[in-house]
Amino acid sequence: MSTNLVIVESPAKAKTIENFLGKGFTVKSSIGHIRDMPKKDMGIDLDNNFQPTYIVSNDKKKVVAELRRLVKSADTVYLATDEDREGEAIAWHLLESLKLPSDTPRIVFNEITKQAITDAVASPRTVDLHLVDAQQARRIIDRLVGFEISPVLWRKISGARSAGRVQSPVVRLVVEREREITKHVPKCSFKVKAELVNNFEEIINVQLDKEFSTNFEASEFLDALIGAELTVSNIDEKPSKRSPKPPFITSTLQQEASQKLGFSVKQTMSIAQHLYRDGAITYMRTDSFNLSEIAIDEARTQIIEQFGLDYHNLRRYKTKNASAQEAHEAIRPTDLTKPNIFGLDEQSSKLYSLIYKRTLASQMSDAKLQKTKIYTNISNREESFVASGEVLLFPGFLGVYDYMSTDDKLLPKLSSGDRLELSSCSSRESFSRPKSRYSEASLVKQIEQMGIGRPSTFASMVTTVQDRNYISKETRDGRERKYKLLEIIDNKVVESVATENTGAEKNKLFPTNVAYMLNDFLVKNFNNIVDYEFTANLEMSFDKIATENVAWQSVVKDFYHPFHEQIELAKEISRDETHGKRILGDDTKTGKPVSVRFGRYGAFAQIGTQDDEEKPVFASLRSGQDIESITLEDALELFNMPRHIGETLDGQKVKANYGRFGPYIQYGNKYVSLKEHTPEEVTIEVALLLIEAKEKFDAERTIKTFEGSDIQVLNGRFGPYIWNGKKRGKGQKNITIKKFFGDKQPDDLTIEECKKAISGKIKAKASKRKKTKASNKS
Repeated sequence: MSTNLVIVESPAKAKTIENFLGKGFTVKSSIGHIRDMPKKDMGIDLDNNFQPTYIVSNDKKKVVAELRRLVKSADTVYLATDEDREGEAIAWHLLESLKLPSDTPRIVFNEITKQAITDAVASPRTVDLHLVDAQQARRIIDRLVGFEISPVLWRKISGARSAGRVQSPVVRLVVEREREITKHVPKCSFKVKAELVNNFEEIINVQLDKEFSTNFEASEFLDALIGAELTVSNIDEKPSKRSPKPPFITSTLQQEASQKLGFSVKQTMSIAQHLYRDGAITYMRTDSFNLSEIAIDEARTQIIEQFGLDYHNLRRYKTKNASAQEAHEAIRPTDLTKPNIFGLDEQSSKLYSLIYKRTLASQMSDAKLQKTKIYTNISNREESFVASGEVLLFPGFLGVYDYMSTDDKLLPKLSSGDRLELSSCSSRESFSRPKSRYSEASLVKQIEQMGIGRPSTFASMVTTVQDRNYISKETRDGRERKYKLLEIIDNKVVESVATENTGAEKNKLFPTNVAYMLNDFLVKNFNNIVDYEFTANLEMSFDKIATENVAWQSVVKDFYHPFHEQIELAKEISRDETHGKRILGDDTKTGKPVSVRFGRYGAFAQIGTQDDEEKPVFASLRSGQDIESITLEDALELFNMPRHIGETLDGQKVKANYGRFGPYIQYGNKYVSLKEHTPEEVTIEVALLLIEAKEKFDAERTIKTFEGSDIQVLNGRFGPYIWNGKKRGKGQKNITIKKFFGDKQPDDLTIEECKKAISGKIKAKASKRKKTKASNKS
């Protein structure tokens, strides 16, 4: 019997595919990429047309050895990595590493079903070198950017880790949006709302068709309204419809899962990956709205069976994105007869249901509605009241997706000329809003529209900037704001002042202090790296390599030479130009200048300069404060810390303060974190309770202390350890006892032994497991 070897990327797929193919087929996984450029150096020969050097990584040597062994005994080898460009590159690396012939069959499928797998095996192709070159060009340019720009950033900007080619424009988007919000000056206006009643005591909610710019104008209108006659002047009824959206592509799935399910972009892609590997949905990295004819037929059958013929409407969607890969298919269930799949966890079940409903809805009829507007004349004014209503006449696709019957806004039956009475009326001061901060989902939508990413990169672009501490996802409380309220009460206009909460944010993206400096440095010195159009054009160049046979070396060359010139110029920039310093004003007590800047341990405020006789005074900025928007008043408030709040029973002073790791209480040389109180408000009574709990906890975990030394032997999550007595950020060291002293009892350790372990004079003992492996090898 002939033997066939199929190589896939994921171990999770291997068993499923092997079961589909049956006897004569062995399916093994490469577990992702098997080789890459070396980690320690760039791995690109700049003098030889950017030729890369690839090596098999240490953790993949066993995998490659096993695959080579299997290749020798196989009659046919099939490369079945994912169907995107990265998958094509993995297939090529397998071809090269396993020394396979160039005509080795390459099979692709966008769903893990028996039919799809057997069809793929029946119609293989060879590795598409144009797709490989496109991915290789992307990888080489990203490598060049990372290796050349990162050392510059490390020297020039404290806290900067690196600057990725596609992540940097993402940082710029968030920074620019935050600056727009900071500069926004709210403009006030007064909206008028009222409740009118007809002869049958039915209430009609209306809004005035004009907003007033001042309190006086609004008050004048309400005065006039008290004695006015209200008459229905016109009723406008229009048919309306809503059409279903196309089935999901990568970006729209990420956006909808965020809005409807509260999933992060990374979480959505992780769950979708598992659903794909389990054969539940088609491939999840796609920018095509296509549905296969089989899927369209299945959807038609399900819609007619569940809802009736009137609910079905055949639709074939085309993407407007010129770079979309139409050979792919939209994200859909592999079996539309299954609205639910037994055995999925809760989150997977929710995402699958969302994909199922969206797919089915995409092949359904429009929803038919009737929109009504009722205009009411005010006898002594030119303005009119308007009531808006909407009635669902035929649900169509809304019967499956995105509809709540409570959304109907029904209006009473009225006719032109009907008299209405005023039941209540108010005019409330409202304020213009800046643009919204980005959520992960809205950021993905923006980068897709701008063309600066592709389906395979959206999630990594958004998560990498957070991992590098350039962007933080935060939920922030709002602040109280006063507004004026005018009401008609007992035929009089009554004015009052009320309060509202404004500026609250949930899971929105904020730039960190490092992000501002990084962005400004890149915009000034590497404008092409953060330029949106340049980034989008480079993505299009990769597309041309894949589809138009453009040489990848020419794309890399056109990018690299001007970029390298910018690198050389940036090396000459003084570090003083990159610390983000802002002068806020003068200290009211000393008259010295107050500034904020970014340093080695984060953003801080400073009173005075290095040239003063007295040393400058420093205070760290608190969570939620940034060097861009902090005011002089807020900066001076930082210097009111630490706050002395009393003494412990044994006479130690107790202070409250903010630190690098948050607010805390200090007594002697010990610290307690504050979680439910701020340093400004915490009382001595609360502080003493926290100190008592801390002392009790320390006593329970303390194994041994040494007189005259801060060194202690403690119990921890992973067993007993030696602590050198210093805090995080101030030279803290923890030494695992078992690692250095084997089975020795922790309470038998001497101070000399502890000091030697801390100073590194005692070497860690080899574990029994390592010794066993070593003896086996010998």
